[in-house]
Amino acid sequence: MIAFKSLLVWFGILALAIANGIIREMVLLPAFGIPAAFILSGLLLSTLILGAAYLALPWLGLDQASQQWAVGFGWLALTLVFEFSFGLAQGKSWPVLLEAYTFRDGNIWPVVLATTACAPFVAAKLRTG
Repeated sequence: MIAFKSLLVWFGILALAIANGIIREMVLLPAFGIPAAFILSGLLLSTLILGAAYLALPWLGLDQASQQWAVGFGWLALTLVFEFSFGLAQGKSWPVLLEAYTFRDGNIWPVVLATTACAPFVAAKLRTG
């Protein structure tokens, strides 16, 4: 049951990520330029992911750190599979896909991925004080 609930939460995170991308393209890029927009977008998405984990934690019932880490790494795996599958389906090359992992132009995507993996554990720590 935890796996199914975790998948549902990940779909919610995916929706937040898509909305974040739209905001980045339509608002942040025109207002701030490339480096600042990517940094702000990455920080916003990281905050949204942590918030989703924080709100979903009681429903998920992740009482043990091992469960929290398993869900976080599950979310990370799903995110990577989605990211690469979607990019390849769009005809992007591997070098283009891997560019997001270089911090070029302020892209902090690796920080977002690390946040995704740690989110359930960090959310549990925030909930317990």
